[in-house]
Amino acid sequence: MRTGLQQNAGLRQELKINPRLYQAMDLLYMPLLDLQQHLKQELLTNPFLELVEPDDDEDESSDADEAPEPENLSEQEVASESEPEKTGDDDVDWEAVLLDGFETGGQREENEQREWYEPVTVDARHLSDHLTEQLSLLELSPREAILADEFVGNISDDGYLACALDTMRDGVNEWLQRESDERETDVQVTPFSEAEMQLMLQVIQELDPPGVGARDLRECLLLQLRAAGQRDALAYRLVDESFDELIAHRWSELSKRFGISAQDVQAAADDIAKLDPKPGLRFSAGSDNYIIPDLVIDKIDGNYHIFLNDGNLPRLKLSRAYTEIARDKKRFDTESKDFIASKLNSANWMIQAIEQRRQTMLKVMHYIVERQREFFERGVQALHPLTLREVAEAVGMHESTVSRVTNEKFVQTPRGVLPLKYFFSSGLSTSDGDDVSARGIKDQIQKLVSGEDSKSPLTDQAIVEILMQTGVQIARRTVAKYRDQLGVLPARMRKRI
Repeated sequence: MRTGLQQNAGLRQELKINPRLYQAMDLLYMPLLDLQQHLKQELLTNPFLELVEPDDDEDESSDADEAPEPENLSEQEVASESEPEKTGDDDVDWEAVLLDGFETGGQREENEQREWYEPVTVDARHLSDHLTEQLSLLELSPREAILADEFVGNISDDGYLACALDTMRDGVNEWLQRESDERETDVQVTPFSEAEMQLMLQVIQELDPPGVGARDLRECLLLQLRAAGQRDALAYRLVDESFDELIAHRWSELSKRFGISAQDVQAAADDIAKLDPKPGLRFSAGSDNYIIPDLVIDKIDGNYHIFLNDGNLPRLKLSRAYTEIARDKKRFDTESKDFIASKLNSANWMIQAIEQRRQTMLKVMHYIVERQREFFERGVQALHPLTLREVAEAVGMHESTVSRVTNEKFVQTPRGVLPLKYFFSSGLSTSDGDDVSARGIKDQIQKLVSGEDSKSPLTDQAIVEILMQTGVQIARRTVAKYRDQLGVLPARMRKRI
């Protein structure tokens, strides 16, 4: 065996993805609002990009045609055949603008003054603020105030106490001891006792909203019933004494235990169902999520027309002034040429990538509308099975590209605003040899359950038999899976007496 350095010749294939390809894929993935923010950032960082103004008479495509080709621009020497057009910025040091930023330029500054202003969401008051405000109205001693703050800090957003009392007591006692050691006083610190923890828990649980500070769902419901003055009601007894049987809907067993009719048990359970299982969420600081559809479908003269909802999207074009300056290669050294070429290439590529994104989205949406036309005419039960692969093969794209185009995108249709993923669904066979969408089957199951006799609800097997009468071949376990996905309880728990 020989040791040492050796050189060997060989051939191998490697797949290397251009960084700009990654950016192009990101552009396809971005929803409309994210794309708006991305383009604003590009306008701020690339001097060769500027906005297309509404009253701009220039043809946007002519700028792209006159610009140097994006590939290998730093090696080209493109000479201008005419003098640059006067822009009113003759006193601007264009070389300094191109190389040092926008602070010295006038034209870019004009565009920056037209910055978009996004609506700012006003933050709602958090649950902890609401609780702290109530505690400030109580006459608490300094020692009790310390413990109250510890409780508030351990209440989760849904209103439940997220920490055991013993753990909280150990934590606050360690803090007290550490504070005493740092002050180096001879005063003996008295640790919090279990009794103090229990008393403060009662104080917290009497605050608004009712049910706050509960340690589990059962205690949360009891606190709300107690606050409503129903301590002696049947609903309180059911939660307090037979909670497991209650959530299992064992009406007959509960009626025998409490010596009442099953109808009375169900009536009390209906009252309990009106309580809030997560009382703290009404003070949740979560921001509102607004949906802006990326596409719009309108039915005009019996035909469905597709439009891109990009009216508020910044329209970009190449800056004529900056491009003309970049043509004069003799004014810049090699490093400057590389910088300018990079920025101009990036600007050209960005404009082309945005247009490619628009065409790709339209192409995919056109096929979806063509394939799902019956859905727009008749509703969800007419939805056909559709996969990403089928769309990709039809429009001549890769499956991953179609996935990015449809991900987190929404379309406004005559049947409401829907995510593009809504139109994709697996299929089941019918006795006629046709395919039906799984989403359509779920809709049928939902309608069957909604119209059933509450005293004799449909079992999964009964639903299978009804669907088979319509020609749908489906297994009972599939019905059970779809029912669970719809949030529908089993027949036994839906039964009313």
